[in-house]
Amino acid sequence: MNIQFENVIPIPLQGFVSHSKVWSTNYTFKTGTHYLVNAASGKGKTTLLSVIYGLRKDYKGNIIINEKTNDKNSYNDWALLRQNKLSMMFQDLRLFPTLTALENIILKNNLTHYYTNDIIIQMAEQLDVTSLMDRRCETLSLGQQQRIALIRSLCQPFEWLLLDEPFSHLDMGNANKCMELVISECRKRKAGLILTSLGEYIQEGFDEKIEI
Repeated sequence: MNIQFENVIPIPLQGFVSHSKVWSTNYTFKTGTHYLVNAASGKGKTTLLSVIYGLRKDYKGNIIINEKTNDKNSYNDWALLRQNKLSMMFQDLRLFPTLTALENIILKNNLTHYYTNDIIIQMAEQLDVTSLMDRRCETLSLGQQQRIALIRSLCQPFEWLLLDEPFSHLDMGNANKCMELVISECRKRKAGLILTSLGEYIQEGFDEKIEI
């Protein structure tokens, strides 16, 4: 499933962005391809993922997903896309603070029953957060919360994984472990990946790097 941009520009960025590979041009994110989107703050990285995911509609142009422009999708269409084709890890994580780490993950997984509890624990072991599963998320550091949110984003079917600055509070070692899990999951599903970054040290595992 390709994601096509046809002369798209967010209204707040009009007049402030030039020479972009994505904004105000025709660009296609190709199915199964892994993209790293680098840019300074305020250049539209979060906006890019938000318009793809259908959370923002304040843009001009057309975004075509699943052979349909975003503005033509009904509430039910968006629900199906987000359950089966698009998974997003938000920059603000959106974890429930009073629920445990495991409860936050299970809450998402129960919508589709995509993974067994054993596989969820295996992913937690890979990211060194097994000991945190019974702790409330409000007691975890931001780096620990990022790893929980990442696991949660993998607990559903998807053709595109959208990650908004997912490693901003992680050291290089933990970021590399997360990246290995992300690439493994995307390859297993033949899914595309769009990961935004402020230019941190994660640079490997991508087919294309974009400056916006």
